[in-house]
Amino acid sequence: MRNDVYDYPLAGQASQNIVLQKTYRLLGLSFIPAIAGAFASSALNLNLYAMFGARWMGFVAVLAFFYGMIFLIEKNRYSNTGVVLLMIFTFGMGVLISPLLQYALAIRNGTQIVGVAAAMTAGVFFTMAAMARRTTMNMNSLGRFLAIGGVVLMIAVVANFILQIPALSLAISGAFVVFSSLVIMWQVRTVIDGGEDSHISAALTIFISIYNIFSSLDRKSTRLNSSHITRS
Repeated sequence: MRNDVYDYPLAGQASQNIVLQKTYRLLGLSFIPAIAGAFASSALNLNLYAMFGARWMGFVAVLAFFYGMIFLIEKNRYSNTGVVLLMIFTFGMGVLISPLLQYALAIRNGTQIVGVAAAMTAGVFFTMAAMARRTTMNMNSLGRFLAIGGVVLMIAVVANFILQIPALSLAISGAFVVFSSLVIMWQVRTVIDGGEDSHISAALTIFISIYNIFSSLDRKSTRLNSSHITRS
């Protein structure tokens, strides 16, 4: 029997609204350790990719942390353990994005680049969340499309890790923005329709999507700005 500390006593739309409200609250809370992780990594000048020496080892370690933590969170998606694991996960993701932020802030107009990326990410989130309440799109079809798209994107990420093609990297960043935006809409709508009953799982999915959008926008803007400076 499920020992669910997050049982929702109301049924129907009322219960779905509670799940959505809890999702948004937990999502907001999850950014606190993410920011703390980024600041801690910056203060300690920590770069997990460089710690492993070989690029492949760092890449594999990051993937192991990412998917391992997702697995553990989903295994505990109905308990307080899941919340604790989510906070650990977001702290780690903050550590992972710190080198990108440090690089962006070090170049000309770096602060503006990061600020614009953050503002655009917030705009995308609120827009897609609002659209989720009004859309008549078939979420099952969208979910299948996103599942296939996620696999294709991961293959592209691995391929680009090997090939290191700047144009491909920019294309992947753009694809991640579109893909993650649709994931936000899909996840919010799924909660509204009653297809997701764990606010922990929903917050995890939306956090990853927001993280991907911000990092993709920041990375794309940073590379374009660096290329412009080089040509100048």
